[in-house]
Amino acid sequence: MPIELPSDEVRAFSFKVWSYKMGEQVSLLIHLGDRLGFYAAMRGAGPILPAELAARTETHERFVTEWLLGQAAAGLLERVVPENASDAEATYELTETAAAVLADEDDSLSFSAGAFRGGIAPETVDAIADSFRTGIGITYEQQGPSAAAGLARMTGPWSRLALTDIVLPALDGVVDKLVAGATVVDVGCGAGYMLCELAASFPAARCVGIDPSETAVAMAIDRAAELGLDNVEFIAADGADLAPDTAADVVLTFDCLHDMARPDKTAAAIAAAMQPDGTWLIKEIKSAGDFEKNRRNPMLALMYGFSIASCLQSAMSSPDGLGYGTLGLHTAELTELVRSAGFEQITTHDLGDSTNLYHEVRF
Repeated sequence: MPIELPSDEVRAFSFKVWSYKMGEQVSLLIHLGDRLGFYAAMRGAGPILPAELAARTETHERFVTEWLLGQAAAGLLERVVPENASDAEATYELTETAAAVLADEDDSLSFSAGAFRGGIAPETVDAIADSFRTGIGITYEQQGPSAAAGLARMTGPWSRLALTDIVLPALDGVVDKLVAGATVVDVGCGAGYMLCELAASFPAARCVGIDPSETAVAMAIDRAAELGLDNVEFIAADGADLAPDTAADVVLTFDCLHDMARPDKTAAAIAAAMQPDGTWLIKEIKSAGDFEKNRRNPMLALMYGFSIASCLQSAMSSPDGLGYGTLGLHTAELTELVRSAGFEQITTHDLGDSTNLYHEVRF
């Protein structure tokens, strides 16, 4: 049966449910603000730059910037871009009212920040807090089995249900190649939901999934075995290690480039591993690359919460990490990334996915 996009009624109910998830993520940000002394350092300080807050609290500016953006998106801090200044020169202020609730533990009857504990496993919150101090994030593998399982369940339905009916038919000639027996490589395959669906739908295709998380790869192998698929395999490896003799006809990177510490190296490896007439399909978060434009998204605070808890953690998990985070790889930035790797053509598809865009990349 063809898959239909959600009705307005379903979208409205989905928004209500995800609003509660956004509250969970903002809860983590509040906990970190209290725990790392951000609110205390901002109390009475007036407008402050990320670098100033990082210096006052002896934390890493990139993580502090993401936290400040998340707090502004949640409406807990005031964000101001001075006239004729760049977006990077924006200042952030904890108002007197906000300070009474978030910073003044001694004299305010309304102090509330101490009630927030982060909403996730204490050891993971500890590791996230440490990343603010060291500047080095934790990988998806270090985030534990529940992170891999949760990500698979969160992203699986759209990838699984919409892939063959909506996404692949939008690409030039890809379905015909898959029917004929293409070599498909899913870089950052996670628990394998999407690639297993593709392998089942196109039995002539040879499908290979790679992911640096051994936990996720083990889940993917189990899933393929349960489905009885013999045309798919999964390998624990980094995207940058993709072999140049792969001769891939189709490469997929779904919601993972912005999580990689060095997506530029992965892009170069994909370019070396693809057939000259191959297609690279990239699924990435919808982002304007501008905070004020992104504020139109009522779930923006949720996105920054995800970033600090997971995406930016992974993107900063090595000392040379580029640190894109959830919203950092917007279309203009992605275009520059793929062209630097040698690709010339990029066609962006908006396929009714409320969170993501699909980019068709070719030489």
